[in-house]
Amino acid sequence: MALRTAPIVAGSLIGGYLVARETKKRQLGGVVLAAGGVIAAREWAARVGTAKMFALLAVYLLGFGSSHPLAKKIGAWPAVFTAAGASAVAAHVVSDSAA
Repeated sequence: MALRTAPIVAGSLIGGYLVARETKKRQLGGVVLAAGGVIAAREWAARVGTAKMFALLAVYLLGFGSSHPLAKKIGAWPAVFTAAGASAVAAHVVSDSAA
């Protein structure tokens, strides 16, 4: 059974931020982010191949990275939700809908 990766990437971006914020330990949030990325990347590689896996992983990581400067403009939670939404849409369109 193929995993749906859109909820995994969205959940790990949101969960990673929440864990980092609540524990005051950014590294723990990074563990959540990394776990979601690894799970999704394995599924993407199997489902759509290495090239698309790297493209989706780039969207995921760029979403995470861009949420930081975006948070200064629109606030932390809206930035996290924007990054999570963009990553989830990309995962759905490129990978999940192909399953």
